[in-house]
Amino acid sequence: MALGLGLEEAFGAAGEFGGGQRRLTALLVLLQVYVACQSMLIVLVGAVPEYHIDQEGIPASRAELAKHIHFADNFTSIVTEWYLIEREAYKVSLASSLFFAGLLIGNITFGPLSDKLGRKPVYISGLFFDVVFGMLPESPRWLYSQGKTAEAEDVLQYIALGNGKERLNLKLKPSAGTFRKDESALGILNLVKHPVLRWRTIILMYIWYVCSFVYYGLTLNAGELRGNLYLNVALSGLVEVPAFPLCMFFIEKSWSGRRKTMTCFLIFAGFACIFTMFLPTKAGLLLSPTSLALCGKMMVSAAFNIVYIYTSELYPTVLRNAGLGVCSMSCRFGGILAPFVPSMKSLSPSVPFVVFGISGLSAGFLTLLLPETLNKPIAESIEDLQSPKYQVLKNEEAEQIS
Repeated sequence: MALGLGLEEAFGAAGEFGGGQRRLTALLVLLQVYVACQSMLIVLVGAVPEYHIDQEGIPASRAELAKHIHFADNFTSIVTEWYLIEREAYKVSLASSLFFAGLLIGNITFGPLSDKLGRKPVYISGLFFDVVFGMLPESPRWLYSQGKTAEAEDVLQYIALGNGKERLNLKLKPSAGTFRKDESALGILNLVKHPVLRWRTIILMYIWYVCSFVYYGLTLNAGELRGNLYLNVALSGLVEVPAFPLCMFFIEKSWSGRRKTMTCFLIFAGFACIFTMFLPTKAGLLLSPTSLALCGKMMVSAAFNIVYIYTSELYPTVLRNAGLGVCSMSCRFGGILAPFVPSMKSLSPSVPFVVFGISGLSAGFLTLLLPETLNKPIAESIEDLQSPKYQVLKNEEAEQIS
């Protein structure tokens, strides 16, 4: 094995995404399953069955309300238990918003910490997850960006062995972090100082916000659709299954890539939501508001999958987690606001879908302002962004230079 390998070459030797990485990814997925269950819980426990009040006006006290309200279905939720209707209905949406507010606090706190302390220490900071995340190695990219080449080499050896390869004689080139001690202090402020990163961050923050806003909005709106509540919730989750292979297929094609694929998925999601306003409520199964809402959910789910990969490739390693943390923070604002949008159906049944549709369309078109990252090297430092091979090449002359 040749000496003085670059990080990308070393990853190629160790295995890009072999059995070792797949096992580590499976561990991380376990946490996402738990978070997904918590996110969806309010759709079921906060469901509002049909009801009527057998007197004019709304009783002032909860005790009086309990005597005069009659729920149509034999269904139990926090709404029927605590009579969260009319003036108290906002509390159901508030409960969901507070959940996403907690995620927002976590993003603000742990995103920058992972750039300073490393990925693994931040992961295992929660005692409950020590057993799971203690099995994860530190990110070799982060170690390399901090000038810890020997530790990065050890992790790459671990990855290579996990992928079934023989022990490699890996020797990395000295990283920029070895010579630039001040780079260890890079933080969120650098996302604002650097012109390229500043505009990139603003656009990505809005895209993440919209993905979360539309995704969770359509998810929580499943309880408002006509038909069986449990079937609607199940279908809302089921449509995400084909979304993943769809996005993984298109983002690896040279004629679509990350940018065009995410643009199309967001625009299709927007149009699917907007078109619901032109369909009658009692339309057939294939051309009903429910079907279009599920189609929109599938499209935005695919876009949400892509934005994680795309964002990671748009930031240099030394700022990647800070960038992801800021974008994820804006994402949580979308989750905080989304629970209140379905209540806008009191104005018109189509209003929530129009709000989601316009948001999706605007984010889709803004994605076109970002560079393509498919088959391009990932920047390790801010200085790499100045190199022609890391920049968007907009004409043939520039392409020849790279």
